[in-house]
Amino acid sequence: MKNITLKISAICATGLLFTATSCTKLNETVYGSKSVSNGNAGSASDLNGVYAQLNGQANQANTYALQEHPTDEMMGPTRGTDWGDFGTWRKLHTHTWDALHQQISDTWDELNTGVYRATQVINTSGVSAQIKGEASFLRAYFMWQVVDLYGQAPFRDPAAPSDENPKVYNRSDATDFIIKDLQLAESSLGAATSIGKASKAAAEALLAKVYLNKAVYKATSVGGPFTFDKADMDKVIGYANSIADAGYQIEPAGKYFQDFAWDNTEKSQDIIFGIINTATNAPANTHNRWRMGMHYNQSPGGWNGFTTLADFYNNFDPKDERRGGDYPGLTELNGLNTGFLVGQQYGPGHKALTTRGGAPLIFTPKVDLNYSTEAQGIRVIKYFPKPNADGSVNDDNATNTLIILRYADVRLMKAEAIMRGGTDPKGETALSIVNSIRVPRGAAALTTVDEKAMLAERGFELYYEGWRRNDQIRFGTFNNPVDQRPSASDKTRTVYPIPQRAVDSNPNLKQNAGY
Repeated sequence: MKNITLKISAICATGLLFTATSCTKLNETVYGSKSVSNGNAGSASDLNGVYAQLNGQANQANTYALQEHPTDEMMGPTRGTDWGDFGTWRKLHTHTWDALHQQISDTWDELNTGVYRATQVINTSGVSAQIKGEASFLRAYFMWQVVDLYGQAPFRDPAAPSDENPKVYNRSDATDFIIKDLQLAESSLGAATSIGKASKAAAEALLAKVYLNKAVYKATSVGGPFTFDKADMDKVIGYANSIADAGYQIEPAGKYFQDFAWDNTEKSQDIIFGIINTATNAPANTHNRWRMGMHYNQSPGGWNGFTTLADFYNNFDPKDERRGGDYPGLTELNGLNTGFLVGQQYGPGHKALTTRGGAPLIFTPKVDLNYSTEAQGIRVIKYFPKPNADGSVNDDNATNTLIILRYADVRLMKAEAIMRGGTDPKGETALSIVNSIRVPRGAAALTTVDEKAMLAERGFELYYEGWRRNDQIRFGTFNNPVDQRPSASDKTRTVYPIPQRAVDSNPNLKQNAGY
């Protein structure tokens, strides 16, 4: 079996840092290269290996952290000696990262490894159209994240000599490459047979995402201004309509959190593509999503880390069910609510919980990025565990499917595309679409929709799902001051630096402006 040296950058020994503890010390070891098997790729088992590369999307670090922490909806405060982690979370929130930042380097490695492994499968002689279509979708997803985060994408042909430096696509050319991959996937794949497998609808949802952001990726200067082409917006609308025709639905009133529950694999009508977890096999264990914010004394014991920003929470309509509350089968047994946790917290048997020092465990809106107490900050429970009859929780294998693409996002993309000048042959308006989502959630209907309202609605519906940075950049608010970041950041921060070790190992890579 031949090994090829993958010279995209150093690749860490694991893509699942921080999955076991709240404040694990960051791995500072630097590796020079990564050998990737170039055996007989192209079989179903090889394709499964590409799918497995998605599992890192469940990590509260890496891709998820880069897409959420720099925004107006998440921060990772240091609490005494907890969550210091060499300032990695603080630097993300304050937009003060550099090319040596560990999360930036590890994410680059993880995503580019996914691109390479998918390419191995695609380039195998005789591979079936189905496998090639699924691999093309997966390659497009990984490369899209690279392009969105870093603004350029290295690419190695598995047949190239091992000492040849990978070529590098600029942002515009990489976007065209991604679109071609997704068009191939769309034409090759049929209706979804499982939400854990690529499908025509998944390819169309990601195509809609790419076309909606095409103005960002094709802009002559990083950070804008952006010009949204009507033809691109019409593409978004067309893909959204095709997905609607496939039968996906938004959850009815009172069922918003059903999409994130322990049985969402079976019950959700909204999930287009995700990573399925079961009680015996949870490769993308969603317990990270609740443990990253829950307090040590809650059930299950959390890592007492990340919080939302008070301003983000305060923007919700108090009657909006997406803000959270009791959930049947959870709250009455375990004491945990869904959504935003603020105020006194409770455990099994509705017992009022305390801090480690014995004071009432009251989550407060006030939070200090550098010096928070263990109870400061509003916590967020989007996904949540299934409790036992006594209220206890064993979430070693949480059964919630980790969502990557869902229909509510598609509907809001369609509304935004109409707002930006696209034409819907079905005659819907941006306002009618937004209200069709808001009103069943209990929020007051809007009378008009502008960019501010549209961005806010995306936040209400999709918070903590890994889309906020992408949305804020497109709407031009990413660099604005927020709580604990009092000054506007430079537009160059709308892309991350290429990791220094990647630049050092591949002369075809050029460092991004501002770094």
